[in-house]
Amino acid sequence: MISGLRQGNPSGLRRLFAAAMARDLRAFVVPGADVARARGLDVEAAGLRITGAPRHANVLLVAGELPEGLRRAAAVVYAQMMRPRAVLAVGTEELSPLPEADVSAGFSQAGLEEGVARLRRAFSRGAFAPEAADFEPEMLRTKTEYTCPMHPEVVQDEPGTCHRCGMELVPREARKEEGQEEAHPGPEDHSGHQEDAHDHTSMPHGPEDGDPGEHDHMDHDDMDFMSMVEMTKDLPRSGDGLAMEWVEVPFGPLFLGLPGGLSLRLTLDGDTVAEAEAGSAVGSWDSFEQPTAGSLADRLAALDPLSPVAYRVLALRAVENAARTGPDEATARARTGALERERAASHLGWLSGFAYLIGCRRLSQRAARLQLAVLRADPAAIRSLLPEARGFARRTERTPLLRRRLEGIGLLPPGAEVSGPVARAAGAASDARSDEEAYRALGFEPVVREGGDALTRLWVRLAEIEQSLEISAAAGDAGLTAQDAVSGVSGTGVATVETPRGTATLRVALSDGVVVRAELESPSERHLSLVGEVAKGQELADALAGVASLDLSPWTVRR
Repeated sequence: MISGLRQGNPSGLRRLFAAAMARDLRAFVVPGADVARARGLDVEAAGLRITGAPRHANVLLVAGELPEGLRRAAAVVYAQMMRPRAVLAVGTEELSPLPEADVSAGFSQAGLEEGVARLRRAFSRGAFAPEAADFEPEMLRTKTEYTCPMHPEVVQDEPGTCHRCGMELVPREARKEEGQEEAHPGPEDHSGHQEDAHDHTSMPHGPEDGDPGEHDHMDHDDMDFMSMVEMTKDLPRSGDGLAMEWVEVPFGPLFLGLPGGLSLRLTLDGDTVAEAEAGSAVGSWDSFEQPTAGSLADRLAALDPLSPVAYRVLALRAVENAARTGPDEATARARTGALERERAASHLGWLSGFAYLIGCRRLSQRAARLQLAVLRADPAAIRSLLPEARGFARRTERTPLLRRRLEGIGLLPPGAEVSGPVARAAGAASDARSDEEAYRALGFEPVVREGGDALTRLWVRLAEIEQSLEISAAAGDAGLTAQDAVSGVSGTGVATVETPRGTATLRVALSDGVVVRAELESPSERHLSLVGEVAKGQELADALAGVASLDLSPWTVRR
């Protein structure tokens, strides 16, 4: 029996239906398919079809531990899924407010495949039962209030008519602002005193018993009639000068095509974005506890599942600088190979999500397959992937309509402080790798293009995929070695690493081997401020493509 079973006696026909569903499991992945792939999980190879719509899914796949903000978002997603439904937790312990996992598995491809096999059996045996418990998380328990379509400031708890224009009030979900009541108790007069919503109405209803009668019409002598000019005078103006209602539309933190954990709120004027802001539902750097110097690398690597190698190397370098030590040549070369393998895989992961967002499903699938191949390849096999990567890049460049779809989208504002592929796609040779001896020895030169739009960022990342695989093969990616013991060390250190998204800087202060202060500057923290300018004035689809082209990681962004 599964926790999200469907109510009904398990008859023979229903058992056949359950067996058929068990063979066609569709998964909504949390925190996202990007994180699952970055961690080496091939969800579709395990027998699950990924879907971007909760109502099309019957499995909620939780890949790894989730921060509280994403667990709450996942609970909302689970409540939208059709029954029968189930939770498959891979490498996850804490799920609340989600129900307990129907199947738990280890965090590996083998664990995922074994978990899917058990989930199929659970569906076949327990998809129906005479009684089925409801699932209603606290955040979905809403209150209905009634408001006037023409005067949204008129709000009351009961149905009725507007005291200003006489229109019938319409129901809506109650809004609750921080520090305020759940809903307004009734309309207010201009003096600020509460009025009885039932006694104050400007719409005559005929007979005293309230039934409609011969006077069921607006009596303009008995009410304050407002012209359209008066009613729209305070509304914002569109670019064409028309006054329109602006609508706020949230995207994320679980939206396929955008990074899992990225919360995007767009204010729409028709189908055009008037305002945009972004934030993180997962940023955890603020709550980073003081680790020992020896464990800082593990802690920082766990911070960002999209590029753990880059942040591991960043922590190793910062501690080594504080301890006034450094890696030998072989270790530095191995780190270079590991960083470039991750860069190639990260760019492919971004491209898979980006292609899905703009409607290129085949490109999305090809990028996902190549990303997993890069992550799983033995060090000696990295070079063998180069011909496939080159062919993939050439085919992508020749993809019909890509140029027309992306050219001029996501242009940066003048003077924007950027780094990584975003900067190099705008003509700036901004790359921290240029200052490292290990890269210079391998003949590294940054990839720079002119354009500064979503299309140019795509070209830069395609070129860097090839370049990074070549460097990784030349460096002989042998993996990262553990750091030497640094117990008892005191001092301060600063380090910089060119992550797949740009330059990250870490400053640490050690006292007797304990990290007493750590300050992280991540590229996504800087690039997050660009969202408003990149999206403003764009049609909705173009605005989403522009934001996605920045390749933001919400995992290293403060809340």
